[in-house]
Amino acid sequence: MFLIVTKPRGSFCGAAAARQASAYSVHSGDLCVILGDQLSRRSPLLERADRAADVIWMAEVSEESTHVPSHKARTALFLSAMRHHAEWLRAAGWTVDYRRLDDPSNRGALGEELREAIRRHRPRRVLVLEAGEWRVERRIESVCREENIELMWLEDPHFYASREDFRRDARGRRQLRMEFFYREMRRRHGVLMEGNRPAGGQWNFDAENREAFPARGPGAVPAPRRFPPDAVTAEVLKLVERYFPQNPGSLRHFDWPVTPEQASEALGDFIEDRLPLFGRFQDAMWTGEPLLYHSRLSAAMNLKLLEAREAVAAAERAWRSGHAPLAATEGFIRQILGWREYVRGVYWLWMPDYLQWNHLEADNPLPRFYWTGQTEMRCLREAITQTLELGYAHHIQRLMVTGLFALLAGVEPRQIHEWYLAIYVDAVEWVELPNVLGMSQFADGGRMASKPYAASGKYIARMSNYCRHCRFDPAKAAGEKACPFTTLYWEFLMRNESRLKRVPRMEMQLRNLVRLGPDEKRAIRARAETILGEVC
Repeated sequence: MFLIVTKPRGSFCGAAAARQASAYSVHSGDLCVILGDQLSRRSPLLERADRAADVIWMAEVSEESTHVPSHKARTALFLSAMRHHAEWLRAAGWTVDYRRLDDPSNRGALGEELREAIRRHRPRRVLVLEAGEWRVERRIESVCREENIELMWLEDPHFYASREDFRRDARGRRQLRMEFFYREMRRRHGVLMEGNRPAGGQWNFDAENREAFPARGPGAVPAPRRFPPDAVTAEVLKLVERYFPQNPGSLRHFDWPVTPEQASEALGDFIEDRLPLFGRFQDAMWTGEPLLYHSRLSAAMNLKLLEAREAVAAAERAWRSGHAPLAATEGFIRQILGWREYVRGVYWLWMPDYLQWNHLEADNPLPRFYWTGQTEMRCLREAITQTLELGYAHHIQRLMVTGLFALLAGVEPRQIHEWYLAIYVDAVEWVELPNVLGMSQFADGGRMASKPYAASGKYIARMSNYCRHCRFDPAKAAGEKACPFTTLYWEFLMRNESRLKRVPRMEMQLRNLVRLGPDEKRAIRARAETILGEVC
């Protein structure tokens, strides 16, 4: 049973309003809205709708690629997947009103297109699955209220925990922590359990999943399954280049799954070829190796081309059959059943206030090189150039390279959030914003994570070969050869010392700060000022 939330009709006054109200009751069917990240063929919207009477409505609007400057591959993925879904709906017998980006009368904004569809179809009511973005939900609500049409929200069953489940579980807790939430999700859904105990006798195998590659590198890594553009996708790629020529990113390597069949193939390919070594090397980075053992499935899951439960079940079967070790399987499942579910709950619990939080009072502008990749810092150049080319970087490149630098440099949180939302193919705000503002930038002051993910350049040197090809020395904090990450790490601790004293997990790092003498601190501050003056 799905939770259904209805918004009642507004009231009208006067004869003209009464005529308008009666006009809306002419059509007996519903207008069923499908958003770009709701492309499941098992949607409760389709289960509830009536093929004979209802109209499925979908719209491509330029606003969704310009409210942040969306990576060309991100826009192309959404549009191609939407068009493929519309084709499937028509073939399955649905009446589909599909608004293309290049329709001459397209208004370019979701709200205005929805308003026009309501006036044209005059439905009994509007049905929508819960949106993935607070902004979009509020806009749909405001249009339906203004048009005096009943709006019915359907709970999204593609997640293990509903919004209300999470809100209820969070009520009365002083702190939220993913680890405890994850354990409860494992128990509740019987994932990786042996009776009442976790498989292998422990909940978390993270300590076994932090290896770097040996000096010779990763060796031959199985190439992931790729999906060359078909005719629909090829048309979309041309459209994106024509409509968004100034947006960041490249379409040269576009090979993302755009249908459920392709997403299922991508899952099978990952389980077979890369899951066994995923856990062991999930935090490792290497020059010229953008994918390594990662799944690259998050975009398909976030658009609902792939069910999260399907991915979790496939991984658990791989472990139980002896194909993949428990540590790798648990690490992969934790990303889905743990972090993915947790950040969604956090997002809907705290929006819209979350967007304004800035606990560390960071106010520097986002460095220009985030949009070009043109920097002498090899790790950043590697991660950002790869992102511009592919729309992809794995979680450690995001958290401990691009995110870490923004944290240490004191970048204003909303600016780095908007960059992540714009630049990654898998970015939908419910998953991106808490990961960036909460986990990466500590802008929520520890509501979501127990510490800032602050580290010096030595971490990057340990987990990658980037530093071997860089002119900066990760062991040095001052002087022209000093690694900017190391310099800014110490300056970050000095700048935020009073705030970080209230964070128990920062105690050891602050003890190390005490060991720096006055001259060292002055030299670090001077070097940090030079670095920030150059990049910001």
